[in-house]
Amino acid sequence: MEGEVSLIVSTGWLTGNQSDPHSTVTKTARSPSPVRAAPAPRRDPAASREALMTAAVAQFARKGFEGARVDEIAAGAGLNKQLVYHYFGSKQGLYLAALESVYVQIREKERRLSLGELDPVEAMAQLVGFSFDYLLEHPEFIALLADENRNKGEHILGSEKLRRMHTPFLDMLDATLAKGVEQGVFRADFDAVNVYISMAGISYFFFSNNHTLSAIFGRKLGSRAALAARRRHVIAFTLNALRPEGAG
Repeated sequence: MEGEVSLIVSTGWLTGNQSDPHSTVTKTARSPSPVRAAPAPRRDPAASREALMTAAVAQFARKGFEGARVDEIAAGAGLNKQLVYHYFGSKQGLYLAALESVYVQIREKERRLSLGELDPVEAMAQLVGFSFDYLLEHPEFIALLADENRNKGEHILGSEKLRRMHTPFLDMLDATLAKGVEQGVFRADFDAVNVYISMAGISYFFFSNNHTLSAIFGRKLGSRAALAARRRHVIAFTLNALRPEGAG
């Protein structure tokens, strides 16, 4: 019968009586149902992209654009490297996405400072302190920027997204400076772009060159005490620079 198989079993082995090993009995048993393979887990595109982005930032920060390899990035994310090309098109596309992601993070956190709700001097003190703290906590940001500058900014030049995301930040900084000018606590001849470059630069240089500066000056500039002193310095330095001439 279909679905059944005949089993010829020696009665001697079934009963324990081996006197007639040639006598047999026919039994039937149903064949096992076919085993169905478990359905493959559904891929979560958002989670896959996030895993690739995390691995990409780490690899590009460590090895730069030229040194990082797509297969190593995919392996770090626990995914097939074909997904890199599926989601980002190329290694260049992934690198640009990594750059955009680190800029998005810092710009989003800057917006949460709500500078417009603060006194302008306090607002600038918070912004400078935040910038210092962010670089301390995110060395990958410094490494990626250094690598992109070695590449002459060629990837960032093609990103309209990066230019758009900086506009709200500059507007916020410009409004803070204008408020300070109106209150007579900031000088009127500084524009937002130059203030931002100076503010970011004095912290960026400290972290990007911390090892060489420590060696040259014989100080442990990465110690907790040195970091706290430097943080106070860059805040005071920026606020003093913004003060109107002749102000006490």
